[in-house]
Amino acid sequence: MDCVLALDIGGTKLAGALVDPAGTVLRSATRPTPAADVLGTLADLVAELLPGAAPRAVGIGCAGPLDLATGAVSPVNIPSWRGFPVRDELAALTGLPAVLAGDAQCFALGEHWVGAGRGAASLLGVVVSTGIGGGFVLGGVPLLGPTGNAGHVGHMSVDPYGEPCDCGGRGCVERYASGPNLTRWALAAGWQPPRDRPDARDLAKAAANGDSIALAAFERGARALAAMIVSAAAAVDVRTVVIGGGVAGAGEILFAPLRKALDDLSGLAFLRSVEVAPTTLGVRAGLAGAAKLAWSAVA
Repeated sequence: MDCVLALDIGGTKLAGALVDPAGTVLRSATRPTPAADVLGTLADLVAELLPGAAPRAVGIGCAGPLDLATGAVSPVNIPSWRGFPVRDELAALTGLPAVLAGDAQCFALGEHWVGAGRGAASLLGVVVSTGIGGGFVLGGVPLLGPTGNAGHVGHMSVDPYGEPCDCGGRGCVERYASGPNLTRWALAAGWQPPRDRPDARDLAKAAANGDSIALAAFERGARALAAMIVSAAAAVDVRTVVIGGGVAGAGEILFAPLRKALDDLSGLAFLRSVEVAPTTLGVRAGLAGAAKLAWSAVA
């Protein structure tokens, strides 16, 4: 079979797939991310996928930050990896050429290749989950940046006088629109959750049932996202925005106030024409993007 090996490395789950030139997944496997020996678990995952296959390259999407020059990563949610040379280690493990990008960059590339943004002239992919990540695809090519960290839209400041962010900045969109921060704000505003340790899914259910505080939390988060989208589009002329991640699963609870805020914040004609859509690939987008990276490397 003509294929590449795609790997999606996150703090909760390790996923892998063999993917053909059209983006079709031929074989896939997952493992929970262990607290230690992540590379050993990846080796087991690869061993499950490879029998009878001869992939031409391996594409790696990994949580960051990362150093593209050295192929090293220091994922916040994988504490055992600090400056870990994941690209070289996986090239040695598989015997294949290896290419690396951030997980949200791979999300964007996957959606551009075979998802909601298929064939778009320019695309911003945004993952709204525990944190907020992103990636740009311009002219069909992922924008990675000199260090490999382009697209960190979650840490664009939407309020220079706003709340301090865990990153050390202030007014970052992640502080207003990520799942935990939506929930944090709602609780501080007096929301009465249905259980201890509620999350954004509980908040979305409450909003769907008309809870005024839950609705206000999503409206606040959506406005922060809209401010980031408008700023990103103004900077690089993005035409299409695809949003995924767990918070995007709230559907119209998020997208309705987001469209309203975009209409309010967009002035110039080219900004008002930006199209925003939910992911069509879901959790498969990262693997699709990693596969596209690999195919591009052997083209």
